[in-house]
Amino acid sequence: MGKHTIHLHPLGKVLKVNYKTPLIDVLHEYGVEFPCGGKGTCGKCKIKLLEGEINTNKVHQKKIKEMGLSDDFRLACLSKCTSNITINIEQFNHLILADESEFNFVPQEGFGVAIDLGTTTVVAQLIDLASARVLAVETMLNPQVKFGADLISRIQSCLDGRASEMSLIIRESVGNLIELMLKKHEVELQKVILVGNSVMQLIFSNCDVSPLSMYPFHSDDIGMKTYYPKELGWNFPVLEKVQFLPCIGSFIGSDILAGIVATNLHQKEKYNALIDLGTNGEIVVGNKNQIVCASTAAGPAFEGASIFMGMRAVTGAISSLNLLDSKIDCSVIGNTVPKGICGSALIDAIAIFRKLDLIGMFGEINSGETQIQIAGKVYLTQKDIHEFQLAKAAIAAGLKILTAKLSIEINDIEKIYIAGGFGNYITIENVVATGMLESEEEMIQKMGNTALLGAKMLLFSKPEILDEILLKIQHINLEGESDFQDIYVEKMIFQ
Repeated sequence: MGKHTIHLHPLGKVLKVNYKTPLIDVLHEYGVEFPCGGKGTCGKCKIKLLEGEINTNKVHQKKIKEMGLSDDFRLACLSKCTSNITINIEQFNHLILADESEFNFVPQEGFGVAIDLGTTTVVAQLIDLASARVLAVETMLNPQVKFGADLISRIQSCLDGRASEMSLIIRESVGNLIELMLKKHEVELQKVILVGNSVMQLIFSNCDVSPLSMYPFHSDDIGMKTYYPKELGWNFPVLEKVQFLPCIGSFIGSDILAGIVATNLHQKEKYNALIDLGTNGEIVVGNKNQIVCASTAAGPAFEGASIFMGMRAVTGAISSLNLLDSKIDCSVIGNTVPKGICGSALIDAIAIFRKLDLIGMFGEINSGETQIQIAGKVYLTQKDIHEFQLAKAAIAAGLKILTAKLSIEINDIEKIYIAGGFGNYITIENVVATGMLESEEEMIQKMGNTALLGAKMLLFSKPEILDEILLKIQHINLEGESDFQDIYVEKMIFQ
C-alpha cells in the first residue's frame, strides 16, 4: 500500500504513484499510445517489464499470448502499479510540428497566444502583436490519448460518460501550456485563439458529440465558442474573450479554416487546393469566388492505426525509405532498431515496391507471399497494402469530385498545398507515383502546420474575415455523390 516508484527506461524518468494507479493514467504523458482507448485490443501500449511485478488476470494473459508477446511484456492499459517497477517504453519521442513562417500583418498593441489543438499533439505560441515575433513555444501530447488515439475512440469515450473529464483535462493542459510561456515572459494577454478539428472543439467546449456518432453525422453546435478565462479554469487574465474558432463542417474543423487563411486560398484568382492527410483527410479546393471542401477516411492508414506494424512518428518508426542501387535504405526516428512504420514511409514503401514490381496494379503481392519485408523485422502485409489503396483512393477520388464541382480539372489547380505534421515528412515524388495526387510534382508544396500559422495570422485579423470565408465554402458529402463509388474503385488501382 502507499506510494510506489516507476522507473521509465530508456527515458531515465522516475514516477511516484499511489498503490493500484492504472498505468494508462501516467504513461500517456510519455508517448505511450492507447489507440483502442484502453480496451486491450490493439497492443500498441505494450511495455516490457524489466524489474518488479505487474500482476495479470486471465484476460490480460490471454491478450499477451494472442499478440505473440513474451512473458515479460504487459499491456499498459490493463496494468496497475502494485509494487516498485522498472519498465521499458519504446514510444517515448513524438515529432511535434510547430511553425516559424513569416507573414504580412498590421501591428497591434499587446500579446496573443495561438494554439493548434490536435488529436495527438498540442502546440501553443506566444506572439508579440507589435512585431508578430514568436516569444515562446510550448508543445505537448494531447492528454486525451489515454481515451484512444483516434476520433472515433474519443467520441466513444464521451458516450461512455467521460466527456466532462476529457473536457476538464484538455482545458487544464492548454492553460498549463500558456502559464509556462507566461513564466518566461511576464506579459498581459490581449487575446487567445484556438483551432482544432470539430471533435476536439466539441470536447474542449464540453458540448454533445453524440450527433457525430450516428448518421447523418451532423452537429449544429460547431460555431465560434468564446470564454472568459475563469470559465476554463485558467488563473491568468485575457483582455478579450478566449476564442475557439468555428468549424466548417461536422468533420472539417477550424484547423482547416485556419489553413485556408494560411495559404491565402480565399483571396487568390486561380484555383488552389489544400490537403491535410492527417486525422480526417480533409481536402479544400477554391479561389476568391468559391470554395468546396470534404473530408475522407484516409487517416487510419496514414496514422498507422490500420497498418499491422503501423506507428505514429515516434522513436523506432521508419519515417522514410529510399531506393539506392536496387536496395532499400530506411531512416528510423531516433536512429534505432526499426519497430514499425509510419505514414510517410508507408507511401515510400508502396511506391518502391511498385517500382520493383513486387506489387501488381491491383495491389496484389506478385510473389504470392502474404507479406513483404521492409527492414529488420518490419514488413507490410497484403491487408496493409489494401488499407493504403483505400486511403489513397479516398484522397484521389475526393479531389476529382471537388474539382468537378467547380467545373475544372486537376491540372487547372495552380498549387496543391500539403498541410499537417504528417504531410511535412512525405516524399512528394512517391505521393505522385502511387496515384494519390494525379498532378505534376512542381504543383505540390508542403506547408507544414497551416493550422497554427493561420491561427497566428487571425490574431491580427478582423473577426469579419471568418464570416467572409465561411460564406464562400460549400461542404460536400463525398459518399452522397452518385459517382463516388465508381471513382473510388477506379482510384484504388495502381496505374
